[in-house]
Amino acid sequence: MKKTTIFIFTFLLISLSLFAQKPQKLTSNQIYEKIQKLNFLGTALYIAAHPDDENTRLIAYLANNVKARTGYLSLTRGDGGQNLIGPEIRELLGVIRTQELLAARSVDGGEQFFSRANDFGYSKHPDETLEIWNKKEVLSDVVWAIRTFKPDVIINRFDHRTPGTTHGHHTASAMLSVEAFDLANDKTKYAKQLKYTSVWQPKRLFQNTSSWFYRGREDEFKKATEGFTKFNIGVYYPLKGVSNNELASMASSQHLCQGFGRLTTRGEQTEYAELLKGNPLKDKTDIFSGINTTWNRVKNGGEIGTILYEIENNFDFVNPSKHLPKLMEAYQLIQELKDNHWRVIKEKQIKTIIEGCAGLYLEASAVSSSGTPNSTIEVNFEALNRSDVNIELTSITSTIDNKTVSKELDLELNKKINFKETINLKAKSFSDPYWLRKEASLGMYNVDDQLLIGNPETPRPAKIDFNLIIDDVAISITKNVVRRYAERDKGEIYEPFEILPRVTTKLKDKVLIFSDDVVKKVLVEVRAGANNVSGNVSLKVPTSWMVSPKEIAFNINQKNDKRTVAFFVTPPKNQSEGKLEVIATSEGKTYKKELIEINYNHIPKQSVLSNSEAKIVRLNIKKAGDKIGYIKGAGDVVPESLRQIGYFVENINPLEINEKNLLKYDAIVLGIRAYNVVKELKFKQKFLLEYVAKGGNMIVQYNTNRRVDVAAPFSLSLSRDRVTDEFAEVRILDKNNSLLNFPNKITNEDFKGWVQERGLYFPDYWSREYTPILSMNDKGETAKNGSLLIAKYGKGNYIYTGLSFFRELPAGVSGAYKLFANLLSVGKE
Repeated sequence: MKKTTIFIFTFLLISLSLFAQKPQKLTSNQIYEKIQKLNFLGTALYIAAHPDDENTRLIAYLANNVKARTGYLSLTRGDGGQNLIGPEIRELLGVIRTQELLAARSVDGGEQFFSRANDFGYSKHPDETLEIWNKKEVLSDVVWAIRTFKPDVIINRFDHRTPGTTHGHHTASAMLSVEAFDLANDKTKYAKQLKYTSVWQPKRLFQNTSSWFYRGREDEFKKATEGFTKFNIGVYYPLKGVSNNELASMASSQHLCQGFGRLTTRGEQTEYAELLKGNPLKDKTDIFSGINTTWNRVKNGGEIGTILYEIENNFDFVNPSKHLPKLMEAYQLIQELKDNHWRVIKEKQIKTIIEGCAGLYLEASAVSSSGTPNSTIEVNFEALNRSDVNIELTSITSTIDNKTVSKELDLELNKKINFKETINLKAKSFSDPYWLRKEASLGMYNVDDQLLIGNPETPRPAKIDFNLIIDDVAISITKNVVRRYAERDKGEIYEPFEILPRVTTKLKDKVLIFSDDVVKKVLVEVRAGANNVSGNVSLKVPTSWMVSPKEIAFNINQKNDKRTVAFFVTPPKNQSEGKLEVIATSEGKTYKKELIEINYNHIPKQSVLSNSEAKIVRLNIKKAGDKIGYIKGAGDVVPESLRQIGYFVENINPLEINEKNLLKYDAIVLGIRAYNVVKELKFKQKFLLEYVAKGGNMIVQYNTNRRVDVAAPFSLSLSRDRVTDEFAEVRILDKNNSLLNFPNKITNEDFKGWVQERGLYFPDYWSREYTPILSMNDKGETAKNGSLLIAKYGKGNYIYTGLSFFRELPAGVSGAYKLFANLLSVGKE
């Protein structure tokens, strides 16, 4: 039994990882666990700042051992982080991290929520954080989360009493939680929310701490946690075949873009919670102590509990369908509850259990993964009853067009029924991420719809209600329309169904650099979102620029097909910056969006709509050398940026590096975190340094300082030093150094217009062979001189830089281009 359980659970996790869109099919063990959860009427909300801040050990413990409804409120979507699996940064990275959080919750059993706060990058103090975020608005989102989720207990990940000692976002999340704990029950605060919800007073507020926060201070930790609530989060789950901390490790490992893939752990382990506010605990081992979490909590809930506790105590793992008559009886009683909050929650939970006990398979699969507003789409339906209970499919209702089709079909034991219907896509908007639809500020996303705020993603646009009669009781089970198909090398694949524009356009490059006044060809890709799409496309440029031709006609017969058209853009003779916009027209409508598809195995396919535009820069820039070898690290678009200014950039396979094949390059550049993620480099470093010794130029971009050796030619120690203020003063230490003079003169003007930060993970120690070039610091801190170091090694030059070129070049920052060109040109005077 144990081996079988382990196999089933592991298989489900593998399926989640490889085909993230697949619907879950419940085993008897999982049905039983959901019944246990159905019979627990308690709620906990965990609050922190970012994806991967959450303590999955405690979330998993509360959701699976305590059986509490458990949520995680991440104030941001992690947009300001780095990406270890691909080139997406900023908003697109936030989309990935949102889905990774949802994947983590599908493993640990929690639910996921967000505020509108934008992760603007590392912040050293909560005062700065709250000023950039707009404290009032983010606080309102925390209050909204409390009022709608209605937790009995709130648990903060971070300490609100220690500002300035950790990431400002971390402390700010705790400070806002403490304040919202009291405000959520005040009807005079954020009163407009009460149109949709009601006030709520949580019973207790905790701060979750663990030995991790006291590394190297074990005695202090032991003393500090005396009297705290303690949880053994290593508890074993026989029904799953795994321990709680194993489950938590699997959940954390969903944060792949942050490099959180890890080994599972098991065995006894303790977490701690300090009571900050609320009623004292009678039982120090139970954060719900003294809170009624039984069915008697709700009026008329006792009768429901009598039925459901009996099912839990006498559950038939071999034939769960035997419980359907009683489950249907409980379902009817739940529908009659006057407490709307618990009625909605428990109705959803019991429907899932009923579906699982009946072995019901209900699916609505569209013939395509997308449609356009006001068009039609053909949908393949499948209905299958794998129990001996009488089930009738009376009708189906498409929620997007509110159309009901009568069926009157008996679902006999294990006899599949298939049919097709056409639904009208009467959508008022597209299904792209709702928080990206309007222009955001540095610290906040712009969302007007109160009912969308807090949602992890845009509600699916097309849903089908399967209207059934089970054991003479009417019940509707809702399914999202999906796209299910197979590929020979991958097997069965599920994709979300999207509502997308009829026409989208795409520029290959988001930044177009003109290093002289020569005309440049600009390619625009036009994509059809439907069959037989025709129209015109044009470019809008600033007044000092010229474009030819004025517009180009397109005609695309097949949906998802593309056509590429070419424009010729002439820059002004003098330096200039502006925006180039793509505008397409078709059937009297204007289209200005680009479709960006994000497709990784561990998350569902994502369809993002962004403005189809590029930054255009006329830049008087000089360069020496031509051929650059680039060793990719954790994912960046620096090579594409260098090609914009005329370099020939060739990606180097680390496995193929030897003593001869590097000599053809004028410079070798290592991408961000290369030594963190490219294991082969430790075996190839000798060839790279030999290349430098023979006269080569090697540029190493930032690496994190954890368990890494960049194997520099001379002693160099990485730190966590960073300058987060993109406006911080930059002081030149060696004004005569060639890095600042050849072939471009670098001045303080070249450090204007930088985005998000100056740089990160600067060295804090280096040997005398290195020359520091720049000095900078955040307000109130000591000078950081390690952002750009150069050392002569043999006949060549070794350069280490923590400057954020991986952000500045894609953003079209002119000064960053000039400085990077100088790095590539050193030694070629």
